[in-house]
Amino acid sequence: MAGQLPPRPRTAHKGDFGRVLVAAGSRGMAGAAILSARAALKAGAGLVTVACPAGIEKTIACALPEAMTFAACAGDTFTPAAAARVAAFARDKKINVLLVGPGLGSSAGARSFALRLLAGVDLPAVIDADALNALAAGPRPLKLKTSLSIITPHPGEADRLLGKKMADRPAAAAALTALAGGVAVLKGPGTLVCGAGKLRKNTTGGPELAKGGAGDVLAGLTAGFYAQNGLARGFTPETAAGSAALAVFLHGRCGDLAAKRYTARCVLAGELLDFLPAALGGL
Repeated sequence: MAGQLPPRPRTAHKGDFGRVLVAAGSRGMAGAAILSARAALKAGAGLVTVACPAGIEKTIACALPEAMTFAACAGDTFTPAAAARVAAFARDKKINVLLVGPGLGSSAGARSFALRLLAGVDLPAVIDADALNALAAGPRPLKLKTSLSIITPHPGEADRLLGKKMADRPAAAAALTALAGGVAVLKGPGTLVCGAGKLRKNTTGGPELAKGGAGDVLAGLTAGFYAQNGLARGFTPETAAGSAALAVFLHGRCGDLAAKRYTARCVLAGELLDFLPAALGGL
């Protein structure tokens, strides 16, 4: 697992560790954008920018000064037209990994934004939360221009993507991988990571992770590790699957450590990253 962490030479600069663009947030769910962007930074990504509606940009900038922000549209929710602006920003800023979905909301405009962005940006991507629901409600087959995507559904999102209730988790993970054409992280007890010809079952984490925001942290960790691993070794099915497995393992380990201090009942999603250094040290 530690082999998925590239070295950090003393002569390195921030550009060596990846540029992550997080397209996330809406009114009432700015926290999802903050949690996911903070996780990408904490994972070691060199530069993280949050693309968001202008109405929540100040909230995000104040909560996370280490990240940059880009107001993709006016108002409090993404609009369909914002997809072209985010795509142009990603090209201009030489973004390495796109994370889309946390806190987008379920409005028609936000769903159209997600579909247009994923069909128009040719980048390695982590697709989470409301972006998955947009895909589930959109046309089939999925129109993903993003290469080597990692999708991160919880069971309800997986059911919607597959169009039926899961009966067998390993089979569902394999079907999700085929559907997305990349890597699938099927969340839940014993999270499954399927991709690059392997099916991995995670052994860390527990009920302390069953709380709002935990999935946003996982998505950010995944994007952050993927950006570094991909730059160091190439963006391949192997680095996508390995980065996802590393993120899932460490996310769960952070939960284990946090629960020892706070109990499984009292852990907040925003506290998980406080335990990442110890979790990394245990690899």
